[in-house]
Amino acid sequence: MSKDDKTGFWGAFSIGVGGMVGGGIFALLGLAIGLARGGTPVAFAFAGGITLITAYSYARLSVAYPNKGGTVKFINQGWGATIFSGGLNNLLWLSYVIMLALYAKAFGSYGLALFPKADPIFSHVFLSGIIILATVLNYLNAKLIGEIETGVVVFKILILLIFVALGLATLGKSDQTGQLAVSEWTSPFRLLAGGMVIFVAYEGFELIANTADDIENPKRNLPAAYFASVGFVVLLYVLISIVSVGQVSFDKLAEAKDYALAEAAKPFFGAAGYTLVSITALLSTFSAINATLYGGSRVNYETAEEKELFQSFTNYIYDEPVGLPLIAILTLLVANLLPLESISTSGSAGFLLIFAAVNYVAYKKRADINANKYLPLTGTILCAIAFVVLLLQQGLENIWGAVAAVTIVGISFLIEWLYKRKRN
Repeated sequence: MSKDDKTGFWGAFSIGVGGMVGGGIFALLGLAIGLARGGTPVAFAFAGGITLITAYSYARLSVAYPNKGGTVKFINQGWGATIFSGGLNNLLWLSYVIMLALYAKAFGSYGLALFPKADPIFSHVFLSGIIILATVLNYLNAKLIGEIETGVVVFKILILLIFVALGLATLGKSDQTGQLAVSEWTSPFRLLAGGMVIFVAYEGFELIANTADDIENPKRNLPAAYFASVGFVVLLYVLISIVSVGQVSFDKLAEAKDYALAEAAKPFFGAAGYTLVSITALLSTFSAINATLYGGSRVNYETAEEKELFQSFTNYIYDEPVGLPLIAILTLLVANLLPLESISTSGSAGFLLIFAAVNYVAYKKRADINANKYLPLTGTILCAIAFVVLLLQQGLENIWGAVAAVTIVGISFLIEWLYKRKRN
């Protein structure tokens, strides 16, 4: 690849921001407020802190081992071709399915929000239709996916920045600012759990790793892109949660839980703002579904090429990996059968486990990748603790969320065990 074809800092930064600000904030804001109430900004900040530490490990690994395989390659580099590494890579692929279901769920909720008199069943019609449409688009014109994503990233960030600017400017006139008081925070355990349930809203930064070998001056641009994109999104999410909690009563936010961001725009944006944010959510989740389908269908392809999954996954159907139709079918099932909180819990649990493993690889390879000893180790411990806290909280308050998360992790490793047993 020539120097002119390589991506600079801003290109990598855009990939990270676009990956994180997909559909997570639109889908999960109401869920986070339900768990953390006035402490929602703290919950977002805590989840963002773990993400920043993990971004350090990704930055060092990406510079040392640049490869389109990204997370798959890092796990194999540190853990070898074992049942554990293969199980984690399967979990990564299933976590993409969960992310797709989350985005589709948000698309259905915001679609229904634009037609408040419509029967709730239409939420399932909307989410199923968008998954099918995105799958067809991936077959017809994969290049169009990148062009759609680039335009939507700019648009959605602009709308969210306007939301934050207007919301903060009018915060002093709101009757709800008292909701941000410490007295309105939930217990530290629920604050932490709230941050972990919505942790999946930050996972998209890892997409930068897949472009590492296409980055110009990677030693400088890769770490800068990781830290700048994660830092920007953490600040954006914290400010969005401050505006939302400070502008709208908890009762109204609970009533509009699945489309809380649109409801939060009403006090200072009016009905037009409600509609604009809803349309932004539809565009954002649609582009995220497109991009995640494209990337997710290639994760199990990479895993199969590494001889850690059945070789049938390296086959193609009409010039696309066989994983594409499979991931679409699984997404349809998960999005239509599981509630939002269970989907979010499963996705967050999956990525916390994966990030704990990647942080440990950075710690293990610290001499080879010129990494600080304490940051990757801290990331490993925090991700592991957060994983346990998330399962405990869900076990106490949403048992099916905990069951779904444990089941998906178990299936990931069971598939790998069966594959290794057959291969041997």
